[in-house]
Amino acid sequence: MTSTLLIVQFILAVLLTIAILLQKSSSMGLGAYSGSNESMFGAKGPANFLTKLTFILGIILVLNTLYLGYLYNQENSKSVVDAVEVNTLVPASPASTPLPQSAPAAPTK
Repeated sequence: MTSTLLIVQFILAVLLTIAILLQKSSSMGLGAYSGSNESMFGAKGPANFLTKLTFILGIILVLNTLYLGYLYNQENSKSVVDAVEVNTLVPASPASTPLPQSAPAAPTK
């Protein structure tokens, strides 16, 4: 699921970049190379269409990013310690083995 959403994320990023670069700016940007789009998009040209497309792609990109972050957090929230049983961490000492009564003294100088 996350790999599919990651591919969608890359595609959305490329489409959003293209939509931003095609918009009309003071220096015309890449919109100067698009030719006469006024007949296709109406009298105002592609400005309204590209503005709405950029907004929609941006919202979808942000929502996809949040959902990907949520999924990655759910996958990585499990600790290695949670997977290991408590019994395997501390070996049980046999009850029949007596403990030593006194420890040897430390050497003095």
